[in-house]
Amino acid sequence: MTGQPIRVLVVEDDPVAADAHVMYVGRVPGFVAVGKAHTGAEARRALDRTPVDLLLLDLHLPDVHGLQLARTLRAAGHHADVIAVTSARDLAVVREGVSLGVVQYVLKPFTFATLRDRLVRYAEFRASAGEASGQDEVDRALATLRAPGPAALPKGLSGPTLERVSTALRDAPDGLTATGVAEAVGISRITARRYLEHLVDAGCAGRRPQYGTVGRPELQYRWVPGH
Repeated sequence: MTGQPIRVLVVEDDPVAADAHVMYVGRVPGFVAVGKAHTGAEARRALDRTPVDLLLLDLHLPDVHGLQLARTLRAAGHHADVIAVTSARDLAVVREGVSLGVVQYVLKPFTFATLRDRLVRYAEFRASAGEASGQDEVDRALATLRAPGPAALPKGLSGPTLERVSTALRDAPDGLTATGVAEAVGISRITARRYLEHLVDAGCAGRRPQYGTVGRPELQYRWVPGH
């Protein structure tokens, strides 16, 4: 990727997640994180003093909803595009965001690979220039923003159960063993272990031995902040 890097402002109320998102942005060639803000007010101040091309915007901020912030920024003459980062799955919110410059949605939890894909696609779309030769070229330019189909889970794993396991782990700040997840979700310990190992492979969870028990220590899994 050539030319000036795409300047990104990370707007995220969770300091740990904000640091992780800044790190993620810095790992994608052609992008640079120019700052971070934890509230809508901080984001507005940052935009007033720093040129920004793209907002990586959490929709649930402590002082304002992310879409209201985007609306206010548009009215004030800020034209940065927006990639919304949210755990909300309300499609009405998605539709509302389209008119406010939201070019992509990234649902929490997500991995670095997911965000990298969205950023690369955004960069390809942004690089489109000149006059289209016809409808096909317009369609191709818009298609660059579309993510590919959902990545296939390993055989035997299902999306709804993965979401339940992820939620159980996120809600346990001290972590859980496979036994604990099995009891929380209502699945077998062996099945829980498969889902947990998948989350570890995806970078969403970490694991360490849990000592202090009789016999072989059981692995303790913990959610990785920022996912």
